[in-house]
Amino acid sequence: QVQLVESGGGLVQAGGSLRLSCAASLRAFSMGWFRQAPGKEREFVAAMSWNGGMIYYADSVKGRFTISRDNAKNTLYLQMNSLKPEDTAVYYCAADRLRIGASPTEYGYWGQGTQVTVSS
Repeated sequence: QVQLVESGGGLVQAGGSLRLSCAASLRAFSMGWFRQAPGKEREFVAAMSWNGGMIYYADSVKGRFTISRDNAKNTLYLQMNSLKPEDTAVYYCAADRLRIGASPTEYGYWGQGTQVTVSS
């Protein structure tokens, strides 16, 4: 069982930056970020394998967001720059022991989420 705890969300003005963190109780093969806005489905943001050999981004965040992980701390990060109001959502950390991808069904472990609000 992998437990995930996100932190770092908050309120920021458009164009600003935030860094999300996700502390995991165990090392997982893959870790990623998803987000869900009110009334919308959960969508993929970014994911990476444990050694960084595989890194994926949603087109909507490429060039603005950077995913990274510190395996010594079992912690995943999401650096979010040039934030837009449409980035407003609850951001969830996800992990899996075997799979990686852009579908929520490929991840067996989830955090509780952290709210990110971008004002215009």
